[in-house]
Amino acid sequence: MTEFVVMGLLPNIAADLQPAAWAASPEDAVAGAGWLITLYALGVVVGAPTIAASVAKYPRHRVMLALATALTVFNALTFVLPTFELVAASRFLAGLPHGAYFGIGALVAADVLGPGKRAKGVAFVLTGLTVANVVGVPIGTFLGQQFGWRIAFLLVAAIFALATVMIAFTVPPHAGDPGRTLRAELGAFRIGQVWLTLGVGAIGFGGFFAAYSYIASIVTDVAGSPEWAVPIILVVMGIGMTAGNLVGGHLADLDLKRTLVGGMVLLIAVQALLGLTAQWIVALAFFVFAVGFVSSVLSPTIQTRLMDVAGDNQSIAAALNHSALNIGNASGAFLGGVVIAAGFGFVAPVWVGVGLAAAGLALALVSFRLEARRPSLVAA
Repeated sequence: MTEFVVMGLLPNIAADLQPAAWAASPEDAVAGAGWLITLYALGVVVGAPTIAASVAKYPRHRVMLALATALTVFNALTFVLPTFELVAASRFLAGLPHGAYFGIGALVAADVLGPGKRAKGVAFVLTGLTVANVVGVPIGTFLGQQFGWRIAFLLVAAIFALATVMIAFTVPPHAGDPGRTLRAELGAFRIGQVWLTLGVGAIGFGGFFAAYSYIASIVTDVAGSPEWAVPIILVVMGIGMTAGNLVGGHLADLDLKRTLVGGMVLLIAVQALLGLTAQWIVALAFFVFAVGFVSSVLSPTIQTRLMDVAGDNQSIAAALNHSALNIGNASGAFLGGVVIAAGFGFVAPVWVGVGLAAAGLALALVSFRLEARRPSLVAA
């Protein structure tokens, strides 16, 4: 919720924190407010590998508790800070613990479910992200529209505070790896397949975020629907993401390669159809659901692929998936803002997304092709 609720409230945030820019050009103001999405994503990119690698030796349940506390504090800062620049800084800080938090949680779940069900364990944790898009993001968007956008972040901070308490009481003790060091974990970056898989997530998912970041303006300005339709479209997206995530965990355990390649092909197709039909609200809702579904099929697939190719560097591998997705978030939001500011309209980010997804597919094919040429590495 903390990451995605901004997207439904960009026009509200732009009008409140950048009133002069909003008065001159709402499109430019919304594009500028997109930096809040980009900075959060950059916080995840920076924090995920460094924090996960640094804490790999500590008990994982205690690390989760510390990270949940940090997320509570930094989201509370977004609620209280007065200017755009300070709010932007708080978004970067809130992003820092994000990747390590979900990565370590995914490791715990994968270990609990055991061999042959690792992707299902990852998908189980990532279901929290998708449920947030069904319930939390639409509610936060609605409350932000009615009572001011800051209310959404007060709600986020309260949820994180509750989550911190629940982790303390419900997550069982789970040992870290006392022998792991920051230097050892960073050894994952010496593995070529890790870089290729990160590229699939970062570039391919940039396509999803290019469209998602500006969904509020697509609903109101392109489809001509009232503002109250935005939370409904977000619910539709969230339902698609929840269903896709659960299906993706199952399919990845059956055949990870086909799930990854087929998912990227479908992501290209459904985003293209979204771009062609965005002016009709019913078609928009259908293809928003489809984009959410396909993207979430890919999410546990990419994270499991990273864990498979990273060898012993499991803590950093689990967190790096969130770095990759948030590079996609940052680049998608940025490139979407660029084409909007250039005057191509609010549908243009969807076409940026098609191109990025195609590039992600190409990287996936290269990764599997190289792996097939080195069977000894596969066996190892």
